[in-house]
Amino acid sequence: MAKQITSPASQGFSNLSGPDCEPQALVIGAGPAGLMAAEELGKAGCQVLLLDAKPSVGRKFLMAGKSGLNLTKSGPSDEFQSAYESAKVPLQPMLDSFGPQQVEHWATGLGQSLFTGSTGRVFPLAMKASPLLRAWLVRLDALGVERRTQWRWTGWAGDCADQLVFDTPRGPQNLRPTVTVLTLGGASWSRLGSDGKWAQQLTEKGLSLAPFQPANVGLVVKWSPYMAQHFGSPLKAVAFQTSKQISRGEAILSADGLEGGGLYALSPALRQGASLTVDLCPDLTQDDITQRIARPRGKASWSNHLRKKLRLDKVQLALLAECGRPLPDQPGKLAALVKALRLPYSGLRPLDEAISVAGGVPFAALNQGLMLHTMPGVFCAGEMLDWEAPTGGYLLTACFATGRWAGRAAARYCGHDPQDTE
Repeated sequence: MAKQITSPASQGFSNLSGPDCEPQALVIGAGPAGLMAAEELGKAGCQVLLLDAKPSVGRKFLMAGKSGLNLTKSGPSDEFQSAYESAKVPLQPMLDSFGPQQVEHWATGLGQSLFTGSTGRVFPLAMKASPLLRAWLVRLDALGVERRTQWRWTGWAGDCADQLVFDTPRGPQNLRPTVTVLTLGGASWSRLGSDGKWAQQLTEKGLSLAPFQPANVGLVVKWSPYMAQHFGSPLKAVAFQTSKQISRGEAILSADGLEGGGLYALSPALRQGASLTVDLCPDLTQDDITQRIARPRGKASWSNHLRKKLRLDKVQLALLAECGRPLPDQPGKLAALVKALRLPYSGLRPLDEAISVAGGVPFAALNQGLMLHTMPGVFCAGEMLDWEAPTGGYLLTACFATGRWAGRAAARYCGHDPQDTE
């Protein structure tokens, strides 16, 4: 686990020791979307209380930075937004307002030096999330945003749509804010706070949710014992393919199957059971491969011949043997197999192992400001909304953008003018 960021002892909101307290703006969930909503509300001059069920804030955000915090991805706006597929239209105004360029400007404003990788992915120079999160919390403190941890929201008090109930270290607490922004995450990585339990609270209020489904998740593959020697090894320089999409990238072989960025963009199709193949030589045509294989191999084994002529590594060769045997002798048929090796997966890894989820609060249940039609003053943002995107900066950018959008709309609902300081 990445190092935790803890909250300082708070002196404000002294009346929280009793029932029926009335902070002006309440943000529930202190991940990227919640922190951004709290920032916007604070800048607008609202009295803000930020709550989280865990002992520290931003836990999934810190985990995202464990292998390098990919904040966003530079490139043309249309190309970037196309990654959100069916959610592109409702997300467009939010991403137009706070897209990759604005994310970069915001991060540098928090003292973070950035760099852009060869694929357009943008990272802090420090790579970790903790320096950015610390600077962000300092900014929120300066804006007067109060925060509490270990406050778990358990729903509304009976039929009182404006009174929220919490389990806290000091016992049950009731709050009556003017506005509430829910940024409770999805339903994966429950140990970091995204457990999806909020869905029950909303369905009890009559809201129809889209079912949670795993996104950016590994595949279940039942390997033969022969593959055990390669568990933990990367499958590199390949292209994964469904009937409608190609994704170049790596994956890691494990005892459970395959996991990695090369597969994540295909999650929507794979959830539906789409056939999956892998191109072991994506930079060569089938004719090129046929010609290379047809060259004399002398006393070399087929494995050594393919390694030399096609530059396949041991993991690629093992996968070819695992999924393609018996290998055909004819060069043309073997070349076709190398270009489209069928991967016989048997489903996706469990929801709690997914990096993100599809499903949640549908955009049809929200107005243009992300406020619930049936619950005035209650806004939703972040991963609890029904959208999905591949890894590569898209997830964090949309969390930032929707959190900012909901925070600004909530500020207007309170009678405050959002401040444009980016």
